[in-house]
Amino acid sequence: MVYLDYSATTPVMYDVLDSYNKASRDYMGNVNSLHGLGVKSRALLTSATKQICEIFSILEKELIFTSGATESNNTALKGVALAYKNRGNHIIVSKLEHPSIYKICDFLQTLGFKISFVNNDSDGLIDFEDLKNKITPETILVSICAVNSEVGVRQPLKTIRQIIKKENPDTIFHSDMTQAIGKISINIHDVDLASMSSHKIFGPKGIGFLYKNDKFRLEPLIHGSSKSNELRAGTPPLPLIVAFSKALRIATTDNEKRESLVKKLNDKICDNLAKYPNIKINKTKFSIPHILNISLMNIKSETFLHALEEFEVYISSNTACSSLDISTAVMAIYNDKRRAATTLRISISHVTTNEEINSFLNAFDQVYKKLIEVSS
Repeated sequence: MVYLDYSATTPVMYDVLDSYNKASRDYMGNVNSLHGLGVKSRALLTSATKQICEIFSILEKELIFTSGATESNNTALKGVALAYKNRGNHIIVSKLEHPSIYKICDFLQTLGFKISFVNNDSDGLIDFEDLKNKITPETILVSICAVNSEVGVRQPLKTIRQIIKKENPDTIFHSDMTQAIGKISINIHDVDLASMSSHKIFGPKGIGFLYKNDKFRLEPLIHGSSKSNELRAGTPPLPLIVAFSKALRIATTDNEKRESLVKKLNDKICDNLAKYPNIKINKTKFSIPHILNISLMNIKSETFLHALEEFEVYISSNTACSSLDISTAVMAIYNDKRRAATTLRISISHVTTNEEINSFLNAFDQVYKKLIEVSS
């Protein structure tokens, strides 16, 4: 099997699974209980939380555990909108966001919030001048992902933050960092709110976090017992949190070395795909090497994807959470509907081997020749 869909999800690492199993087996107490078992579990939760906070140099009260990035995005956008609705009703997002951001914005529009979409340049970077012009005294939130999930464009968050704060110091800056953390070096303090999912970094599904700068308020989405966190009521899933903490510690080690390995594999794929005349490589100088997007132009991407499965090669079309017919990111960058309608995403990890890439390229060539012959 050749798995090249790491941006959709990753397998759980053995060390991470061991941490989950140990926490499940040896720490059965509810962290909110006052008896000895609860106190023991609470101590483990505190330790795991501190370890994550040390990685990002944040306060424990600034870390909110969620079920994943989609919940984190909902908590961030809806939480800001409801908490600061008396200050303004304007929200700005990019055209390169995860589908969950757009669904949240659709909902907020039904509540009377105004959504603006900031333009990007031909390399996929946010148009700084357009962002500057769109920010008004009514702008309460800007949400721009750190790395786009389809084309892998990395945004200069620090510069974007400086523009936002200069135009309106009260505007809150959120970023979905799901495709960035664990792949590249990132500074979480470049933003006020940041979303993340464990299953993108070889951790378990069903756990993620929202970083919230302590000076800002959020309206909670889930109400109930708030002994652990007033913004996310309920019993913390201790085994998931412990496993997530372990995955983060592993994922944020040797990022530069791992990125270099992934780049070599990315370059190898690009060099080989360049020989096909009707394939477009959707890659800019700001794309991280872990995500490689191509357009087949003359072949339906879904047909190609399923044909590769016969060789036990697994890649994706658009993002795993998208039901759209076209790639919004490719459309935003290239303004070409045909190109955006025939995309495939190849996502590589530091655990991907050179042999796997060779197998992928061999399968790709066979499928391409067969489907081109059929279409002709």
